[in-house]
Amino acid sequence: MSTAGRVTHPRLRPRKGGARSWWGKAWARAVEEAAYAEGDLRAGRRAARRGDVGGISVGPGTLLAAVREGDDAWTVDVTVPLLDEVERRGLVDAVAAESGRVAALLAGDLPHALVEHAEEAGAELLPYGGEFGATCTCTGFLDPCPHALAVLVQVGWLIDDDPLVLFAVRGLGREALLGELHARSVGDVEGPGGAGRDVGELADDVEVAADAVLRARRLLDLLESGADVPDHW
Repeated sequence: MSTAGRVTHPRLRPRKGGARSWWGKAWARAVEEAAYAEGDLRAGRRAARRGDVGGISVGPGTLLAAVREGDDAWTVDVTVPLLDEVERRGLVDAVAAESGRVAALLAGDLPHALVEHAEEAGAELLPYGGEFGATCTCTGFLDPCPHALAVLVQVGWLIDDDPLVLFAVRGLGREALLGELHARSVGDVEGPGGAGRDVGELADDVEVAADAVLRARRLLDLLESGADVPDHW
């Protein structure tokens, strides 16, 4: 579900273990840095792994979710700094710089070279602990409290599966990114000499990756429903 740049992700199932990807692990380190006490971090992880966090609403620079604790439920609002216009442009430049990066992102991969390229352009995609701000309706006085840490842990799971969630948190959602890449490639073609990657190359990247993602999702739906997978798959 999404409205005006905000996407609400369904409640995640209880799970064990941590992040699998290098970018998911980087997010997890930032969450560790944000915690004031090891006990709070452990409590947040336990709540996340039990599935106490409700659906997480991700918007530009904001994360919103309810966290259950016994018979109570607390509302958590986390803020993350947005990229400014120069940083945003640097990130888009990094994505557009090499063929295959758009496809990799849409397929759930975040190339390390892309992040390094963006950092060289002044765009810090991955946050550090001090950048998180949090409020919670609980009676705790630390920021972030264990409920906010639980939300941050689960956001790390979302980012682990789909690095474009990280882009959205920083203010550059999937549709906005693709729109800027499209506009840029059209400008390159129409500009003097048509320099740069043309719109056809970017379109091919997006089409191939989007088709792969859709096929993978259909396959997972079939497997989860117990249906037979067609031989031509």
